[in-house]
Amino acid sequence: MPALSVRSLSKRFELYDRPVDRLKQTLWRGKRQFYREFWALRDVGFTLSAGQALGVVGRNGSGKSTLLQLIAGTLAPTCGEIDAPGRVSALLELGSGFNPEFTGRENVYLNGAILGLAHAEMRALMPELLEFADIGDFVDRQVKTYSSGMALRLAFAVATAVAPRILIVDEALAVGDEAFQRKCFARIEKIRESGAAILFVSHAPAQILELCDVALLLDAGEMVLLDEPRRVVPEYQRILYASPDRAARLRERLRRGLPATEPEPAAHAGVTTAAPPPDAAAPVTIETAAPVATLDPDLRSASAVEYAAHGARIGTPRIITPGGDAVNVLVRGETYIVDYRVEFQRPARRVRFGMMVKTTSGLELGGGTQPEAGDLDREFAAGECVDVRFAFRCQLFAGMYFLNTGVLGEIDGTDTYLHRRVDAVAFRVQPDPSIRAAGYVDFDIQASLAPAAECADGRS
Repeated sequence: MPALSVRSLSKRFELYDRPVDRLKQTLWRGKRQFYREFWALRDVGFTLSAGQALGVVGRNGSGKSTLLQLIAGTLAPTCGEIDAPGRVSALLELGSGFNPEFTGRENVYLNGAILGLAHAEMRALMPELLEFADIGDFVDRQVKTYSSGMALRLAFAVATAVAPRILIVDEALAVGDEAFQRKCFARIEKIRESGAAILFVSHAPAQILELCDVALLLDAGEMVLLDEPRRVVPEYQRILYASPDRAARLRERLRRGLPATEPEPAAHAGVTTAAPPPDAAAPVTIETAAPVATLDPDLRSASAVEYAAHGARIGTPRIITPGGDAVNVLVRGETYIVDYRVEFQRPARRVRFGMMVKTTSGLELGGGTQPEAGDLDREFAAGECVDVRFAFRCQLFAGMYFLNTGVLGEIDGTDTYLHRRVDAVAFRVQPDPSIRAAGYVDFDIQASLAPAAECADGRS
């Protein structure tokens, strides 16, 4: 029996321009329409097996939270069916199930009652729950005195302590600190191993790739793609960074089963769309070609910032292959070159050219400077141009990254940035189906085992 079955699920909201229009709609008893229809979700369907984790991705306003609220039962669908046997535990908007005037302990009992647990059952779970939340004496203080992190700790502890059949997590873990996030993901994995199904919304592709078996891409309330995360995440990133017109065209191609960069994927085990083709049960074999670097014209940096020039100007940076082809979709383990031209507008000395790779959160992963600190004798004249190149081996795991470029130098005796371009290039690294890794950087670790004659140093 499936853990969750969603069929033709849709949700419509009525938008009124003025409060009086809502009254008119009531008085006219539906004979006239005083509202505008907004479909937050249209015709979404999938089946999720026990023990599977489904990652839901999409741009802001794509319908992710609406879908989870419908499954959790906090919203009623306009049409469609949800079959969710067993207890559904949801961590949606932070603290949405807490009364701020109640203490943490009182809210624990209240939420337990909402989930169908008796007072005695919650009292038995309380020691384990409070140990996980680790908020100390604050459990007996009003929730309105909590920080956002404390509210998250208690909410997650309640949601996961009641042995749910389905666990729903909607981006709430982004509030917690790193140590607590580690505890949460370990708890989620334990719940999944017990046979529960997980629905997980996150804007962090690395979390989707690591945690989930299946991913669902929503856009403009429509179900665009349902497949393995390594296929869905790149398409999500293409839509995310495309212009509105191109995003609409990409969405339509994906809905018609025509991905922009890959052949139509095979159905994922345990997951089917709402209306599978007649031969969906037939075995399908697809030859998977080795990944190659490509140039995605839809992948552009929306956060690019160009600082004022002070004696030099950087041209448009790009990433190229050793053969000179421009690319922005890279393959882990291959060598690429950061290439840009600098034109000097004023004489400069002690010039350093630089590049830096960052994550979407702004974390600086590393970069390079040329020339080295001990080789700064060259002076550049006004009007002189130089082509700068940094060769690097891509050791990054799948995800989105950004490239910064900058030029420092001394002008009129002052050492300063001559020009900077921040987030100048957006690029992504393709998923590697042979690994399931967390983090950002592949350290290329070589492990080995050797028989030990004896453990003289006491190791065991």
